Amino acid sequence: MNAPTRPLRAAVSAAELELSYGATTILRGIDFSLPKGQTLALLGPSGCGKTTLLRLVAGLLAPSKGRISIGEQIVADAAKAAFLPPERRGLGMVFQDYALWPHLTVGGNVSFPLEMRGVNKADREGRTLRALERVGLGGYGQRRPSELSGGQQQRVAIARAIVAEPALILFDEPLSNLDRELRETMVGEIGNLISSLGLTAIYVTHDHSEALSLADQVAIMRGGLIEQLAPPDVLIDRPATPEVADFLRLGCVAAVERHGETWRLVRGGAAIAAADAAAPDTTHALLPIAAIELVETSEAVLSGIVLRSQFRGDGHLATVQIGSGEDRGELQLISRTKLRAGEPVGLRIDPQHIRWFSSNAYK
Repeated sequence: MNAPTRPLRAAVSAAELELSYGATTILRGIDFSLPKGQTLALLGPSGCGKTTLLRLVAGLLAPSKGRISIGEQIVADAAKAAFLPPERRGLGMVFQDYALWPHLTVGGNVSFPLEMRGVNKADREGRTLRALERVGLGGYGQRRPSELSGGQQQRVAIARAIVAEPALILFDEPLSNLDRELRETMVGEIGNLISSLGLTAIYVTHDHSEALSLADQVAIMRGGLIEQLAPPDVLIDRPATPEVADFLRLGCVAAVERHGETWRLVRGGAAIAAADAAAPDTTHALLPIAAIELVETSEAVLSGIVLRSQFRGDGHLATVQIGSGEDRGELQLISRTKLRAGEPVGLRIDPQHIRWFSSNAYK
């Protein structure tokens, strides 16, 4: 008989966390628990609260309600007026603008946290060298930040964050100042570094691919709330709300209504599934790109007009208008060939791939 598995101990957690300024609520009802050695990505549009949440964890802001724990220690508890400043929370931070001191060498920048902790010079030098080697900058200790490329400066910032071997590292959109090709390279490097060092990390980004490729768990944030918190594959396969599906660009999210024996699109009026395919209180459906097929008119269940077609690597992404006037809607599909704007097309939808949403739950 196998011994029961113990739940992973949380490296960082938040419970009933809120932040308000006067009558304005910035964050509300935030709960999460991140096991040691995992990465949590906070993903969402500008203004959703993801950077504010990171600052609460860092100790740069104090919560109006709720509590935050790092390891076994409560670092903020609004009910008890308990609050530990950033320097006592045992964490490292990597910022969007690198935040390197230009008057210090690369080695001086990396060793600064150790100096602030009173670590002796010999130990500082050894740990600084090891941190630089870990990020691929072993021979750069005597250079100035101005002599380095953007990617190298970001590596210095990461080395500074890990040099004191913190329990937690916070990344605040660290790659947003880099070009796309370098961002893709750095995402892989950061992921490998986090994994190889067994780090726990919270990573703020607005980039879908960064979050989904780097994190063990992703929190989709909207309007100061966590809309869904789940591993990347669960987010893609089972988005909890129409808003999550729409934000992740998983396909067309459309309002639906039941007409007799079928479910129909509110815009366009096309029948997409039998009545028993979804619960009676269903309000929206996600039509993934893979669920929509281009077919001959004689086989089509609905017809439309091509609005635009763009090549995206695995084919041409076509946007098709269905219906007309106030009832018109849009669907997207992949075509092997480029479709011309204004071209009429026939479409078929595989109901097995449709995701259904009600006001209270998803199917």
